[in-house]
Amino acid sequence: MFSWGENTRDGFGLEKANTDGCVNFKHMKPPITHLSAGHKVVAFIRNNGKQVSVARMQEDKDGRRITGKLKDVECREKILALSCSDAHIILLSEEGRVFCLTQSSNVPRPVGNLNQVIQVACGEQHSIALTQDGKVFTWGQNSSGQLGLGKGEPSTLSPQPVKSLSGIPLAQITAGGDHSFALSLSGAVFGWGKNSAGQLGLGDTIDRPAPAPVDCLNLKKTITVSCGVEHTAVLTKGGLVFTFGSGRYGQLGHNSLRNELRPRLVAELWGAKVTQIACGRNHTLAFVGSFKKIYSFGRGEQGQLGNGVKMDQSVPLPVQLPQDCIDDHQIEQTFAGGNHSFALCSSAKESGNGLNDSHLGKVTQTLDNDIINRWISECDSKSWKKKIQKEITKTFSSASCLNGSFLDKSHDKHYQTSLKHSGVDLSSARLAFKKLAEKAKVLAKVEDVVQRILLPSLSKDPIGVEGLRVYLIIPELLRVLLKQQRGIDVTEAFAAAILRLNPDKFQVLVSLWSTLPNKFFRTVVKTFHSVSPEYFCMLEKKGYAVNKQFEGTVKVMERLYEVNCNRHIKISASNFHVNRANRMLENMLNTFAYNDYRKLSEDFFYSFHRQSCVFNIEAKYLVYQLEWKYRVVLCGPLDFCIPTIHVNREKALEDAFQHLRQSGHNFTMPLKVEFEAENGVDQGGVSLEFFRLLGRELLTMEPKTLEVYESGLAWFTTDDGGINDEFYLLGLLCGKALINKCVLNLCFPLALFKKLLGLTTTLDDLKELSPSEASCLQYVLDEDEVEALDLVFMDKGQELIPNGEELPVTMVNRKKYVDLYVDMKLNKLVQSQFADFEKGFHKGCPIQAWRMFLPEELMTLLQGDDNYEWDKMRENAKYQGYRPTDDIIQNFWIVFMEFSEEQKKKFLTFLTGTDRLPRGLSLSKLQMQITSMGSTDADEYYPKAQTCSVTLCLPNYSSIDILREKLLHAITHCDVFGDL
Repeated sequence: MFSWGENTRDGFGLEKANTDGCVNFKHMKPPITHLSAGHKVVAFIRNNGKQVSVARMQEDKDGRRITGKLKDVECREKILALSCSDAHIILLSEEGRVFCLTQSSNVPRPVGNLNQVIQVACGEQHSIALTQDGKVFTWGQNSSGQLGLGKGEPSTLSPQPVKSLSGIPLAQITAGGDHSFALSLSGAVFGWGKNSAGQLGLGDTIDRPAPAPVDCLNLKKTITVSCGVEHTAVLTKGGLVFTFGSGRYGQLGHNSLRNELRPRLVAELWGAKVTQIACGRNHTLAFVGSFKKIYSFGRGEQGQLGNGVKMDQSVPLPVQLPQDCIDDHQIEQTFAGGNHSFALCSSAKESGNGLNDSHLGKVTQTLDNDIINRWISECDSKSWKKKIQKEITKTFSSASCLNGSFLDKSHDKHYQTSLKHSGVDLSSARLAFKKLAEKAKVLAKVEDVVQRILLPSLSKDPIGVEGLRVYLIIPELLRVLLKQQRGIDVTEAFAAAILRLNPDKFQVLVSLWSTLPNKFFRTVVKTFHSVSPEYFCMLEKKGYAVNKQFEGTVKVMERLYEVNCNRHIKISASNFHVNRANRMLENMLNTFAYNDYRKLSEDFFYSFHRQSCVFNIEAKYLVYQLEWKYRVVLCGPLDFCIPTIHVNREKALEDAFQHLRQSGHNFTMPLKVEFEAENGVDQGGVSLEFFRLLGRELLTMEPKTLEVYESGLAWFTTDDGGINDEFYLLGLLCGKALINKCVLNLCFPLALFKKLLGLTTTLDDLKELSPSEASCLQYVLDEDEVEALDLVFMDKGQELIPNGEELPVTMVNRKKYVDLYVDMKLNKLVQSQFADFEKGFHKGCPIQAWRMFLPEELMTLLQGDDNYEWDKMRENAKYQGYRPTDDIIQNFWIVFMEFSEEQKKKFLTFLTGTDRLPRGLSLSKLQMQITSMGSTDADEYYPKAQTCSVTLCLPNYSSIDILREKLLHAITHCDVFGDL
């Protein structure tokens, strides 16, 4: 052992020292395996842990400090490690128990009920212990928050858990004067306690009563932290040293005496690849293994720097080790105390690998393949009850254990843990749980521990990303459980644990979900999707009352769906759809009577609106129908409530506007239409015809509300001169068409429906509406030298931003220019027009279920469905005056099936007034009627269509060629309607 510093020449009573020079060398028999030094005490572990010796500093008659007599401590257990402060010494036994020695007694006394402890550390008046399952306990003085228990917590003699560190897989704990640190397996550093000189590295001098992450050390690959009384040093895997805190004696090594509030690189050690660091009270040691050199800096008045001069130094200089001794020995560990420094070494024959960049002491227990293989192979032996079940419980009841397992160590990726990278290797986790599933009893035990112990214990406020890894790992366990038709209760409990997270922590989890590879993100979704049908089963069982059981799984699905919408590569929305919901909704719609609707509540539908992601478009439409019927029931008996609007076919739009302007209209109810001088009864067909006519007139009305673009799509006019309430009434008509389940034959772009749903419009939306404008903007984004275009932030005389005329478009700001242009075109220029339209739309369709639909789905609801099933139209056709076997009918279907897709759509327009059918009135449900015209000169006539009743009046042509000619002419050129 090398030793130097205050009063070390007497050898602490161990062996006679070699006193040649400032550094003493002692041959130890039996050798020292561990030591710790405070300001007034030094303690050694010898004889492979069987012997502990303590020497305390005393003052002689002249007031000089001298080393007292070395005293042995009687320990009943083998001691693996110890840590000293002047007030107390903490011993850690091989059995994982903790004992304490005080100034007045060298008799070890057990500390609380601590067991399975793997590391201990002492500050001046407080102590820390780390257990095998990752728990941190502290006790002692808490005057500066050094116990990390939170604001206002008192000092305590009994160990208390530091709850905010639960779930963090730790590699090291350490303590300074009145401050403490914990280091995670992935290099995250957490500090708490006194911060008067910036020793926590947080950029200020405010004490912290609970662990706070030292964010500026993120991604630095920290592997060791060491504390002095008011300063701290950290060592990275790359051999760099950062120091912060008090620089009063030069102990930070920055060639100054200034305090540092944030970690600062010790530049003098750059390139030296330091492998160990140790902080004394006011000095620091750094060991470079490849050079066999120890560098020291800081306070040196007692010779603790080992440089032959008893004075302070603020830059690292080599300790003057005896060359003859260093050649024959390998330094294994360095230690620094109050005014002492030590280096344990071994002879060349005894030398091990040294510590290099590994951590001092054991780290949090983790799960690996060797452990799993042993569980699988020995689960049928006697060790199952004696050992394996206990190990499974210990591992799977600890979030720290799971969070530290399956680290992504390839290229040190786990050191890159951030909001975008979890640091966990989920492929490894998947293989591990697949292996566990080979033995049912092992998997069952794991399932029991996770459900009964782990999930209820998860903190709602985990600190750092590492504390959230368990939320990514557990779905891989649930994946194998659900495959074996088990794990439903665990999944429900897991959903509850996710929803308990504080909002800011939940948002971190959302960030991690968003960056998962597709196959693992899909696993998370499938986990909750597998259980979500139970929610709808329970709804039916409980009479459709709002059900809390399994609701959590659906809530998590909602958030996962939001994540998916924002992912760069999305998984299909069908992964979220729960088909069980369709069956429940169909049962409700088909069986509910008047009183059944009365029993429902607003909360029932509100919950469905929130859960829209689990409904496919058919289910959403069923909810829409249910809510409509529910609101109709609330209004009173249906026959007395439905308003009828009387319009003239020649001025349908004018009459409609006049009707909607009248007060007292019940907008919750659907609409029945009567055309003047026509006897048709509105069973849906008249309303379809009415809204078809409105669609035509709206495009030609004056004053103009809509402009038709090159794409054939309609958008709000920006010239709103002479407009009063027409935009509002346009919105009303769209809302009424929606609630009437009618097609309003207006071709709006998808942007309109995105705006109604509160979604952001993009360049793609402008491409749909105005391809030429969007093409120019895309050119701006793709052009290599955009400055040559001489563009400024203007659009047709309007500034896109203040002083936009003076701001040129460059390579740097061109994306902003394009975004502002799109925003101006689709939002700002039509802001008031859309606001009036939106107000009218909400008034015209007060049912809230339409908000469940995606923009594409809402567009289909208003503008009709283009999912053509032409063969279904023939299957459902009815005949009057003809039989299906008649030649004219056979020839008609032959000609129809010969038509191109566009010709079939023209026929549909001829028959119904539109080539897009209302949602729910697909061709499989459309009952077309073909009736005879009864004319003797059939070949002289064209077919006619009665759109109100979806009837084709078909003359009995003499040949298939004449039928083909007349039918093609009718659908291409004619717009003839018979009596309605």
